[in-house]
Amino acid sequence: MENTHTPLVGFAAYSGSGKTTLLTQLIPLLKTKDLRIAVIKHSHHLFDIDKPGKDSYRLRSAGADTVLLASKQRRAIMTELAIEKEPRLAEQLEHLNLSNIDLILVEGFKSEYFPKIEVHRPDHGKPLLYPNDPSILAVASDKKLTLPEHIQLLDLNNPPIIVDFILESILNISP
Repeated sequence: MENTHTPLVGFAAYSGSGKTTLLTQLIPLLKTKDLRIAVIKHSHHLFDIDKPGKDSYRLRSAGADTVLLASKQRRAIMTELAIEKEPRLAEQLEHLNLSNIDLILVEGFKSEYFPKIEVHRPDHGKPLLYPNDPSILAVASDKKLTLPEHIQLLDLNNPPIIVDFILESILNISP
């Protein structure tokens, strides 16, 4: 994404491949390197992060287009979108304050062009994405695969190896 100077790497896969599980394993390991992490996750489903009965939910339900909820520990912004198209990653990046972020991890947005690690489980019977996506740098799999020389195979069950790949390939840091 040319509009951000903050390094980013995506995790692309079919639903049920374990992208979120992998990210929940990688984030604590990346945090041990004193990295400040932002995550952008694409969802194809209608979701609600607020709870019925809470003031912020009531305000949004009453018709507020944007509700910002703030405390001394966190801030959440909920914005109602009237757009009928799928969100684009570049549009979402515009809404992040990246001034204190070292790395952006992106889950989804697999049809967009930016550096990605494909998460692939051959037993799920889905095809590999990399043949049709030149932005895939590596494939994290739970099985041995034969890949082209320019695509690195990463062990999906060894998150520290994937962190090392991110440090070297995305952040240009020696692990």
